[in-house]
Amino acid sequence: VLQGLGNLKNVLGEKQTALEDLNLALKLWQAAGRRKGEAMALNSIGVVYDDLGDPAEALVYYNRALKIQVEIGDGAGEAGTLSNLAGFYNGPAEKQKALGYYEQALELQRAGGDNAGMARTQFNMGLVNEDLGQRPKARDLYLEALTIWQRLGDRGGEAMILNNVGSLL
Repeated sequence: VLQGLGNLKNVLGEKQTALEDLNLALKLWQAAGRRKGEAMALNSIGVVYDDLGDPAEALVYYNRALKIQVEIGDGAGEAGTLSNLAGFYNGPAEKQKALGYYEQALELQRAGGDNAGMARTQFNMGLVNEDLGQRPKARDLYLEALTIWQRLGDRGGEAMILNNVGSLL
């Protein structure tokens, strides 16, 4: 519950109370010996620090979360953290690094059958490729994501992709 509240408070812009809730959730997960929960809390804390514009601190938490997820074989959690790292590195100078993290996340999502995650990751990879001027690659990634979202019946995802494909024309 604390973790959910912390994530909600972060979205609502209450960053400091979000950190308080998430740090308490982290301590509780650690005390209970629940490594998966610990990694989720670490990842969420990283997101808050990322949102606060503290990249060094965000990176510390993302890497701690990723280490645990790899150790316990939490592919879905690992894919989420890799996606956060990709977003973290999606600045002007490190787009290739972002793509590398997205590609790792995509592999894990494929292995785990996470179709919605795959569509989101392909969409994000399309955005990065578009920023890099790789319009044909961006289009291909958008269309792959579109196929998945159509199969899932996700009309919002479908509309978002069609908008981006349209901007490439």
